[in-house]
Amino acid sequence: MIAPAVAGLLTALSLIVAIGAQNAFVLRQGLLRSHVGAVVLVCALSDAVLIAAGIAGIGTLVDHAGWVIDVVRWLGVAFLVWYAASSLRRALHPESLAPQNGNRDETRRSVLARTFALTWLNPHVYLDTLLLIGSVAAAHDGGEVAGRWWFGAGAALGSVLWFCSLGFGARLLAPLLARPRAWQVLEVAIAVTMLVVAWKLATG
Repeated sequence: MIAPAVAGLLTALSLIVAIGAQNAFVLRQGLLRSHVGAVVLVCALSDAVLIAAGIAGIGTLVDHAGWVIDVVRWLGVAFLVWYAASSLRRALHPESLAPQNGNRDETRRSVLARTFALTWLNPHVYLDTLLLIGSVAAAHDGGEVAGRWWFGAGAALGSVLWFCSLGFGARLLAPLLARPRAWQVLEVAIAVTMLVVAWKLATG
C-alpha cells in the first residue's frame, strides 16, 4: 500500500503548500514561538478529520448542500477581514512586535480560537479535503477499499509534515526579523494575504 500512501502525501502537499491565510498564521506563530505545538496540532488534526470524512463519503453530502459552503464562505470572509485589520493595527505599533512578546501577549485560548477559525471557516479546506482528496482517494482502491484509506493516511502525513516544517522551522528566520521594522513588513504582508483570500472567497 506504499503507492497510494505516497500518492496521498504528494496530493496533500500540492494542495496545502501555498500562500494562504492559515499558512500565514502558522508562520507568524512560529516566528513568535507562541503556542506553536498547539497550533500545528490543531491544523494537522483538523486536516486528518476532514480527509477521513471525505474518504468516508461525506463529501457527497456537502456537494449537494451548497448552502453550507455559502454560509462558511461568508463567515470566513468576515473573519479574514477582521484578522487583516488586526495585523495592520499591529503594524502601526511595531514596539509590540518583538518575538519575545509573543507568549506574553497572546493566551493559548485566543491563539487556538484563531487557529480553529482560520481552519474551519475556510470553504477551500472543505473543497480540498472532503471533495477533492476524497474523490481522488476513491481511485486508489485497487480492488480493495483499504487503498483509499492508505491514500488518506499519506495525505494526513503530508499535512503533519508541512505544518511542522512551517511552524517549528519558522524560528530559523528569527534573526532576519529581529527588528520591529521587519515585523511591520511581515504583518502588512499577512494583512494583504488575508484580504486577497477574503476577496477570492467573496467573489468566487
